[in-house]
Formats: sequence, structure tokens, C-alpha cells
Amino acid sequence: MLKISKEKRNRPGKAVQGFRVLEDECIWMKAGVVNYRKCDNDFDCNGCPFDAAMRKAMGVEESTPSKQAAPRWVDYLQQKYYGASRPCRHALTGRIDAPKICTMNYECFHCAFDQMLDEMDLAHEIEPPDLISVSGYRMARGYYYHMGHSWSRFEHGGRTRIGMDQFSTKVFGPATSVDLPDLGEDVQQHKVGWAFYRDSHEAGVLSPVSGTVLAVNHAAREHPEIVHQDPYNNGWLVIVEPAMPKRNVKGLYFGQESVQWMENENQRLLSLMGPKYEDMAATGAEPVSDLFGNYPELDWPMLVETFLHTKVKKPMLRRIFKDILT
Repeated sequence: MLKISKEKRNRPGKAVQGFRVLEDECIWMKAGVVNYRKCDNDFDCNGCPFDAAMRKAMGVEESTPSKQAAPRWVDYLQQKYYGASRPCRHALTGRIDAPKICTMNYECFHCAFDQMLDEMDLAHEIEPPDLISVSGYRMARGYYYHMGHSWSRFEHGGRTRIGMDQFSTKVFGPATSVDLPDLGEDVQQHKVGWAFYRDSHEAGVLSPVSGTVLAVNHAAREHPEIVHQDPYNNGWLVIVEPAMPKRNVKGLYFGQESVQWMENENQRLLSLMGPKYEDMAATGAEPVSDLFGNYPELDWPMLVETFLHTKVKKPMLRRIFKDILT
């Protein structure tokens, strides 16, 4: 039903820019192994080349072949700290201010306190980002943008929050429902991660990153209008544990590159709408909040293919079948 267009994009490698990480000191620095090192991988130690190099240099053997292997700094912390002098890793990284003793020998997957912090991270209301205006569309600073008009922002522990940008919410207008992935489901970068509906129209959206879904914004699922009203804050859609953060950002726009991309997307839209709309844009007028609803000459499938890079076949078949089942 939903197919991806052939267009793909590979961007040059770049360091992952974290968002709202309390401190950026590498865990090896916090543990006293190196004098100075800032984390450039959002504390995703399993995918960090520096962590791998340090582990190799110190002669630390690989963990068990389990998929749930412990992060590589655990061995060193277990050897360095004993008993009542063993600080919680969240105190070492600055995630918590008060001193706390680790009673689990850094086996955090057994720790109720660690799980509580994770749940708090997933449930907390995010701070509104700084916004800039590009060709009349709002963009959030520090966010990564996918060519299919979804965004991602990297948060504490390497988790990634995902949503849709304001360009897409203005072009397609308010959705009547959104079909989000389930908890534990895997999404893949450049492949359809979720869909939204507007009455009889359907559109699939490409996921900006690959990973496993950790949280879903139930408020957006129950009240999809907030995605249109506040796409970068309360209108977020899912949080994922990314498979390879650094590899994921190769296909995304960031900083000035994202600004140039948005300007180009606006020009593509104006060219589809015709000369009189290009003249209107030249006056500096801000785009209306529902272009599809206000300009009947805009064709939904064309907009989906041009800007979301997906195709829709038999748009209502999946929706009707889903309604019958529920």
C-alpha cells in the first residue's frame, strides 16, 4: 500500500549533536581514566569508537556474546570502586546532583532507580526549542531533519525523539488521525515509520533514524491536532533507541544545511502552485496553516510523493480494514 520513492540521500559524516544532556564529560573522564574528554556520542558507549579504543588499550576483553552486553566502561568502574565508595553512574555523568551509591555493581539493568530515571526521561515534558523562521516556516534549532520532513533530536543516553516538521503540517493541514508504531517495534531510516490521515487521504512518513520504539506520544495519537499546532514540542510522535546514531545522521540535514534545504523545498512548493503564488511569496507573506485545504488545485498524491517521498496506493484500504478489526 505504501511504497517509498526511489530518491535517497547520503550526507557526509558528522558528529552527533546531543540535546539536553546535563554534562558532556566522557564517562572515562568521570571515572578518572583520562584527564579530559568530552562525549560526542550522547553517552551511547556501545557505539562509541573512543570507548572501543580505550577498552582495547586497557586490555579489557569483550563481554559475553549476548545482545545485552554491558557498556564497556562497566568493567573499569567495577574494578576502580568498591562497596560504599562505589558512586552511581548517574552521579558520575551529572544526570543527578545528589551523591548516590551504586548497590548493583554497575549492573544497571537490574536497578530500579536506573529504570525509574529512564521512565522519567520518557515521560517528562520537553522544553520548547528555540525556533527560527525559514521562508515562513518554523524550524527548531538543534534538530536533525530528514528529506521526508520528519525530524529527530538526540537526548540523554542516545535516545532520539521524532516528529514532523512545520512545513509538512502546513502543507498537508491538520490530520484527523495518526497511525504510530507500537512499543518495541523497529523502525528503519528512509522507510515508512508511521502514517497520518486526513479524512479519505493517507500519507506514509519516512523515519529519520533506525531504532526500536521506546515511547509513543499517546496525546498526539488521541488528539492529532497538536501535531499541527505544536510539531516540535508537544506534538512529538515517538522516542526510539537508535541502532547507530552516527550512521543515522549521515542521511539528515543539520544547522545551516537544513536551512538551505528548507528554502529549496519552499521553492519547489511555489513552483507547483504556479506563478501567482510565487509573486505572493515575494511579498513576504507567511504561508497559511493549511495549504491543501485552501488550494484545491494541489493534488494530495503529488504532494506526498514530492515532499514525503512515499507513494500511496488504494489510500483507504488499510484504514477501512483497520476500522473493521477495531
